[in-house]
Amino acid sequence: MSAQQHQAKRPLTALAGPYGHPFHPILVAVPIGAWVTSLVFDLASLVVPEPAFLARGSLWLIAVGVIGALAAAMFGFLDFLAIPPGTPAFRTARLHMVLNLLVTALYGAAWAWRATGAGTGPVQAGQIALSVVALAALTVSGYLGGKLAYRYGVRVADENTQQEGFRS
Repeated sequence: MSAQQHQAKRPLTALAGPYGHPFHPILVAVPIGAWVTSLVFDLASLVVPEPAFLARGSLWLIAVGVIGALAAAMFGFLDFLAIPPGTPAFRTARLHMVLNLLVTALYGAAWAWRATGAGTGPVQAGQIALSVVALAALTVSGYLGGKLAYRYGVRVADENTQQEGFRS
């Protein structure tokens, strides 16, 4: 294992999570789940007789997602700082980070757009389209995050440590 690989596997600080168990991947489940569910609520608001509660629920889910994304970003940034600059892993991580910040900004704008009229009727087509675009970008970013962990092994324990799980 190269020195650069070793550096990218180790936490920069204990705040990033222990070796082999970073906090960032744990936290990303919150915004992903909240934002996917908000889209389900949006679509459901178009077909139920009283859509106001779904529109309000979606607004709350978007807010939970933005807060969760900001928390995940703090820990993800600590992992990013451990990756040696100039490497393919660094470039992938930088694009992953930029896309996630863009998605968070889109959902922040979506929240602001909805906040004034939430709960008065079904979610508007433009608001749903914005969520679909943001989720598409999030999907690309998630792919890149998977590439960082599963292809490049960023913050993943080295093979010798992993072998502990396969001893009889």
